[in-house]
Amino acid sequence: MLPTILLKILHLVETMEILHTLLRFVHITSFAAWFGSVLASIFFLKTIEEKLTGNAGNTAEYSSLLQRYIKLETHVADTGFKMVIVTGILLAALYHGWTIWVFVKIALIVVQVALTLGYITRSIRTLSYPCSIADYKRWYRLFTISLSMFALVLTVSFFLL
Repeated sequence: MLPTILLKILHLVETMEILHTLLRFVHITSFAAWFGSVLASIFFLKTIEEKLTGNAGNTAEYSSLLQRYIKLETHVADTGFKMVIVTGILLAALYHGWTIWVFVKIALIVVQVALTLGYITRSIRTLSYPCSIADYKRWYRLFTISLSMFALVLTVSFFLL
């Protein structure tokens, strides 16, 4: 009887370790998808910058392409973000505990989302194309905000958690 109970406990421990590994994997890959969508956007916007800031006759076509791209990028980023939140909560609740650094990381993510969405609402949605190069640089300021916050979250995650 005792060996059977020990085997069941061992199996449960192994299952919990596997679950922890899977949660970490999904958490990291979701963060990578979220981060990667931002990096991809930088390259995409740099590529079409000349078409949206110049006097090209096909500005409307590139503006439409940008809108389609933003919808797709937003879907990837939102899915990655939601998965980061869900897996982060599960990891904290089941494995790591609710330490002060977990709350710091949560606060940083909230600040990142608030800054990003606030800047998009205030500065990006008001753009119309073609626009001046100075106005187009608002996109790059948005990425500066996003990448700075990603760096801060990663620093906290790797060095303080």
